Amino acid sequence: MADKRADQHRDLDRQDQTPDKSHRFINEKIVRQPMTRRQIARKILLTIFCAVLFGVLSAICFVVSRPVAERILGQETPEESSQITIPKDEPETTAPAAAETEPTEPAMTEAVDEMVRSEMEKYRYSIDDLNKLYSNLRTIASDADDSLVVVHSIQHEKDWFDNPIETSGQFSGVVIARTRTEILILTPDKAVEAADSIEVAFPDGTMMAGIVKQSDTIMGLSVVSVDAGQMDSEQFKKVEAIKLGNSYGVKQGDMVVAIGAPAGIVHSSDYGNISYVVRNVHTVDGSSRVFYTSASGDAEAGTFLLNTSGELIGYAGIQPGDIITWMNGEKVGSLKDFQNQVESLHAGDKIKVAVLRNGKDEYTEIEFLVTVGAR
Repeated sequence: MADKRADQHRDLDRQDQTPDKSHRFINEKIVRQPMTRRQIARKILLTIFCAVLFGVLSAICFVVSRPVAERILGQETPEESSQITIPKDEPETTAPAAAETEPTEPAMTEAVDEMVRSEMEKYRYSIDDLNKLYSNLRTIASDADDSLVVVHSIQHEKDWFDNPIETSGQFSGVVIARTRTEILILTPDKAVEAADSIEVAFPDGTMMAGIVKQSDTIMGLSVVSVDAGQMDSEQFKKVEAIKLGNSYGVKQGDMVVAIGAPAGIVHSSDYGNISYVVRNVHTVDGSSRVFYTSASGDAEAGTFLLNTSGELIGYAGIQPGDIITWMNGEKVGSLKDFQNQVESLHAGDKIKVAVLRNGKDEYTEIEFLVTVGAR
């Protein structure tokens, strides 16, 4: 016990003699020097540069990934049905007359007509009135121009030295229907009949490939289809389909607007009125109506007629045909004879056709060598 106590006292004495090491060093705090104005400005510029750089990179990533995402999402959740249906023109129906009608008052009706006629004769039309009329027609043509496209008919040929060359013809087309998967364009048959490939230029400059969906060589029209799924949302929103009107509602004297290429140049326009309406014009598989109009038109380049509501009612350049008297050596005396002979022919057959053409004073028989087309 005595030894243990002696050891404890030696330890305590040794601790008392050990110096406090914490007092051997001086505690110092390093203070950073304040930044200069140049350093502050440099730091602000660096922060702004990094922010702009990250913003640009984010925008590029968004633009690149957006069409892909829209295409994937669009396929999973289509905005509308992919099926396009074009309504058929229906003849105007008149309500049956009532069994008993109230007698009209001729005297009152004549008085009102006389008052209107008198006021119209007194009114002097000015150049301002004419400008207002044409201003409204110009507005119709301008609005419809958003539905017009340029159809490029591309042909691949070779020159004299066997070098490949590419030629392109321009035709007018009008968008008649659209869904998120397909856009349908009405255009002259000349635009597609000899084309190796088709390109469609929309009003905003977008170029898209097109394919022929349907052709009618008798009427001289074709429908070109464009894959709308290849467009992004902004491009698709700019595509406007023309409103379709009822051709049976067109009457002699109606004002019309010719759009497309009435002057032979795409995006030209003209105005006029319906001079005459030929009803029930027989065709191979039905009947149609032919409009005579004072507005100019170019059928091969593509001309379309609108009413004053901006609705598509027809296409100019179509004139009543000659009277066919015989085909391929056989007489054609009726529509049934003509249909029977057409059914016995094949696309590409070359036959002789005689027609009676109305001249100045009389009909003249003319013979043609024609190639049978397809429909």
